Amino acid sequence: MVRMLIPIWLLSWVVLLPITSINTTVAGHMGLDRFIFGNVAPDKQDRFAAHIILTWFFTTWIWWNIRLEMKHFVTVRQQWLIDPKNAASAQASTVLITGVPRRYLTESALTQLFSHLPGGVAKVWLNRDLKEMPDLFDRRQAAAMKLESAETSLINTAVKLHKKKVKKEAKRGDKRRSVDTSRPLTSNSPTTGDAERDVSLAEKLVPRNKRPTHRLPIATWMPFSLPLIGKKVDSIDWARQELAETNEELREARRTLARDVAASSAADVQSPFTSHKTPKPDASLTQTYPPLQSAFVLFHQQIAAHMAAQTLTHHMPYRMAAKSVNVSPSDVIWSNLNMNPYEARIRTAISWAITIGLIIVWAIPVAFIGIVSNVHSLCATYSWLAWLCRLPPVIVGIISGILPPALLAILMMLLPIILRLLARLEGMPQRTMIELSLMTRYFIFQVVNSFLVVTLSSGIIAALPGLVNNPGSIPTLLAQNLPKASTFFLTYIVLQGLTGTASGFLQAVPLVLYYVKLFLLGSTPRSIYGIKYTLRSVSWGTLFPSVTLLVVITLAYSIISPIINGLAVGTFFLFYQLWKYLFLWQLDGGAQAGGSETGGLFFPKAIQHIFVGLYIQQICLAALFFLAQNERKEPSAVPEGALTVVLLGLTAFFQMIITNSYGPLTEFLPLTLADMTHKSKDDQEAIAHEIEDGDDASEGLTSDVEKQQRDLAESEVRKRTASSIAEDEPELGLVADERSTGKAVDANADEDGEPSSPVLSRKGTGKKSQDLEAKRESIMRGVDEEGGPKDFYHPASVEPQPTIWIPRDELGLGEAEARACREEGLAASTRDARMDGEGQVDISGPPPDKAEEERD
Repeated sequence: MVRMLIPIWLLSWVVLLPITSINTTVAGHMGLDRFIFGNVAPDKQDRFAAHIILTWFFTTWIWWNIRLEMKHFVTVRQQWLIDPKNAASAQASTVLITGVPRRYLTESALTQLFSHLPGGVAKVWLNRDLKEMPDLFDRRQAAAMKLESAETSLINTAVKLHKKKVKKEAKRGDKRRSVDTSRPLTSNSPTTGDAERDVSLAEKLVPRNKRPTHRLPIATWMPFSLPLIGKKVDSIDWARQELAETNEELREARRTLARDVAASSAADVQSPFTSHKTPKPDASLTQTYPPLQSAFVLFHQQIAAHMAAQTLTHHMPYRMAAKSVNVSPSDVIWSNLNMNPYEARIRTAISWAITIGLIIVWAIPVAFIGIVSNVHSLCATYSWLAWLCRLPPVIVGIISGILPPALLAILMMLLPIILRLLARLEGMPQRTMIELSLMTRYFIFQVVNSFLVVTLSSGIIAALPGLVNNPGSIPTLLAQNLPKASTFFLTYIVLQGLTGTASGFLQAVPLVLYYVKLFLLGSTPRSIYGIKYTLRSVSWGTLFPSVTLLVVITLAYSIISPIINGLAVGTFFLFYQLWKYLFLWQLDGGAQAGGSETGGLFFPKAIQHIFVGLYIQQICLAALFFLAQNERKEPSAVPEGALTVVLLGLTAFFQMIITNSYGPLTEFLPLTLADMTHKSKDDQEAIAHEIEDGDDASEGLTSDVEKQQRDLAESEVRKRTASSIAEDEPELGLVADERSTGKAVDANADEDGEPSSPVLSRKGTGKKSQDLEAKRESIMRGVDEEGGPKDFYHPASVEPQPTIWIPRDELGLGEAEARACREEGLAASTRDARMDGEGQVDISGPPPDKAEEERD
């Protein structure tokens, strides 16, 4: 934005500021209002020629920058898609399909359906109706966190009571007893036979009435308990019993689920073109956990996943129409995977209807804020507000200049929560899809209520005295006073640029919240780890609209009030420095979060927001040109208005060209780059330069493309030969292999144990190629050295019990409690966590279960 705005800033200040301020004036225009569009006097209307010339020049310059940025984005996006680390991940080759008909809800059916794509299918995961399992899983997670909190509280109480006892005995002068009591009562590595002594240790150190307790909810459906109501229980005993019960119930449910998966894998599939009158019996009807209407399909090749996502899959409306590629398990909203396609569309209509209603309702308080920004005009017009004019100028300036932007910011803080819930109501299966939808909704809200409503309400209020006294001068008054609303947005831009970036660099609020969380929530080792060592995440759905709103405001007023251009350059330069610092040192941009990675899909939506600013600018300018009148009350800028309308049409045409040309390239991998996923990093950098050069490099790519086609043709022959051997195999998934052989078998290997995929059978010539081949082979076997997603199962069906993380202490109580948990069949550990003599918990490593995942 800084690069795009610098020429606009310099030209507009050199040309437009003198034209609107020298030898021309309009009554009531003082201060910054002398530099706006409406300050051109009726006898100086020919000066509007400068405005229309610069409008055309600025718009053309913005068009060029949009094309340049979209070209660069597509290049970076495609480089990311073919990057070895991304291309070799299971996530890059997986497609989420929703709205799957019942006859295709088996692994063999989906494998056969997509077998025509390059490389075929590696594995299929059917999402199932797990019924009580998610609730059991949530109960177990809550009980585990409750047990950690209670154990830490018990140890803290024991340490404090022991310290108090030592001080009391020291005061009595009983040295011998003090020494004996301060010595640890158990060893750091007690044996299993010491269980009774461990129990007595806890009872000896902490009286029964001082152990942590809590009350149970009076009803099972209540998410929390009420004070003084409900059964009071010992927190540790209750949590251990709850964990044991949920573990056993989940274990039994998972056994049943495994039997259902095996039965589904063995079922035959009826062809979609056979008679519908004699369907085969549906095995899912007899299953405890039947398949839902969605599935994850992992392909051998990345290009196959992208082709599947774009292919018309089913011959009936809405069946298997919604498909997503690059899906991560942590990004999935599991509760939305069974939504009927028709229900999803009805929910979408309801969600957007509520959104539009909110826009209308929200306009009322926003309009009031716009009125407050013109308090000096109100107090001069209405006698009952005259007392405002008698206030000190500083107070009036705060009320009209600082208070409205602050109120507007507070009002907009509540909005993302509501809009995110509305996006989730649609049944979107991914969190990134919700953020993308939130970006669109929040931007519409910002433009309508934070910009358009404020502009109109502020401009009309400024013109209200003249409208009341002389209704016949409405066109002239509106043309002169609507631009005066820019004063509010000049303040808004400065407020964002100065206070926004200053608070961003200072990080005072996050610093205070850090210590507040550490004091109030930092009671367990796990919570301390989350507070101290987890980076803050970024809400892209609200961050982008907040910035693009400033772009829209700047473009809309770049001609009407050119002084805003210089302020915007300074603001965006400060923003650049701020966000560069934050993303380098303080924020998790999404790549590490896994569930929030989109590969830059927010950027093209942000580019579309620039067009909104151009449309508003051109519509407002056209209206102002047509409203302009000379000293004889005759229209004086009709040609300028007509040229603006023509420019408006050309802008719409340019947007259509950009959308049609770059839109298909922003999400999916093209065939011409499919083979680049197997090349070394040096080869990819070379092809990236060719992509950057565009059409001029097409001749240089010809030989490379022909070589790729020959290699693919040869590998396709090998694939068909290998696949013919396995034609009679009823199942490609791992479940059938395990059932028939008693062990896991590579779904991608032929009878000789060699991978049948043409991607995996290609021999690399360098070490990087060999490493990539090994990585892809390991992923196909369910092992990803990079820690990527291995299985697309609901967490309730695969996640183990969280390891109870208890801090060690000088008394040995932590080790005793961890051992007691293990004796009851619960995973527990005291590794890398310690409580000092003051009862403060400190950690020196991640949670035990997280550390095990990192080692794996």
